Amino acid sequence: MIKGQIMKTTMDMLQTWEPKRLRIADIAKTAGVSQVTIYNYFGSKEELIKESFKDFVQRSITEFEAEMLKQQSLKELIGYMVFKEKETYRGLAPAVIKELMVDDPQMSAYIQEQYDKRIVPLMVKMVEDGKAHGEISGKVSVEAVLLLIQVYMKSSGEMLDAVGKHEDREQILEELLHLFFYGLCGQELPSR
Repeated sequence: MIKGQIMKTTMDMLQTWEPKRLRIADIAKTAGVSQVTIYNYFGSKEELIKESFKDFVQRSITEFEAEMLKQQSLKELIGYMVFKEKETYRGLAPAVIKELMVDDPQMSAYIQEQYDKRIVPLMVKMVEDGKAHGEISGKVSVEAVLLLIQVYMKSSGEMLDAVGKHEDREQILEELLHLFFYGLCGQELPSR
């Protein structure tokens, strides 16, 4: 319980603090625990941030798995994914996400592992279900969709940099997500 509260506090603070400027003393004060307690659980600020972000990733994947079990249409699932992506970027600045996910080789490897083990099977199911219900063109293979997602992940650092510099981050993010899910000539995104 205390460990979870410390991680939640850390993620909340990352919404307004850069990871490098965040101090254990500030986290301890906000979480209502001693600095010693944080060091006992995590050993260092860097490990605390990594564990907090890993927990955030795990919870996000678990939520997506639950959405998949609801047997929604592809449009509803995409709407959910777009909503969650926008919610993430509202809470965490693109530069913070890039620093946590892309710039740290250990975290990047962890994200890739989660993608391979948990996300790929979900995406395969989503594409297969979409094809079975006529929501995805029969001309598009599962392999092509997975390749596109892999390209997206590999270029995420550059995209996060560009989104972070854009004057209307939410608008450009919505446009990029539209391109990703519907292409240049696709239909409108479902609103949430």
